[in-house]
Amino acid sequence: MCDQSCIRFGQDYFTEDIVRRKAVIEVGSRNVNGSLRPVIENLNPQSYLGVDLEEGLGVDEICDAGKLVEHFGSEAFDLLISTFLVEHVCDWRKVISNFKHILKPNGTLLVSTASKDFPYHGYPFDYWRYELDDLQIIFSDFIVEVLEEDISKQLVYIIARKPPIFEEKDLSDYQLYSIIRGVRIPKILTKDIVLFKIKHPSLGLRKITAIVARWLPIPVKHAIKRLLVIFGTGLT
Repeated sequence: MCDQSCIRFGQDYFTEDIVRRKAVIEVGSRNVNGSLRPVIENLNPQSYLGVDLEEGLGVDEICDAGKLVEHFGSEAFDLLISTFLVEHVCDWRKVISNFKHILKPNGTLLVSTASKDFPYHGYPFDYWRYELDDLQIIFSDFIVEVLEEDISKQLVYIIARKPPIFEEKDLSDYQLYSIIRGVRIPKILTKDIVLFKIKHPSLGLRKITAIVARWLPIPVKHAIKRLLVIFGTGLT
């Protein structure tokens, strides 16, 4: 998934000298509203493999982003592209670690993602927001070549290169902004997801809860209402 601003960003950076004869993997490659794939394929890579969790346009192989190294082996690709994926993975550390380890020394990655003001967009769910400082720190074990922000669309981009001698940065305590909690946290718990689904109007559970509660006995309804008030949602 890649919108026009993302495609322009890739076009501005990638040249045939960078891409020619390189093994390319795109992670989260299902083409929903655009793709960098035609741009990259026109630059004569050795191969181009698109992977995603489900079949669709642009998907050559099904693979979980957190299992890339397990599936393909370490240092298997020269170029990794991932556009608008990392905000949708709950365990972002595992996914980004796989990004880093699946690249060969001197391999390059392009990652684009949503920044803090980007609205919730579940596909199938939405967890995190990244700022430029986050990307700078998360990829501080790489050589950062391009770091940009599209303020008008609340998007951030990074292009970084894996050093010949790679030592992965420890991100175990790093906190990202959670779109479902509204604060920076180290990780998202199951209860955070459940409460968000209850409270978020677009997910429909708030309305369903209210409808069901109207058919319950009055004491039970009052008890549910008190709980929902505690958790920050309303019941009529």
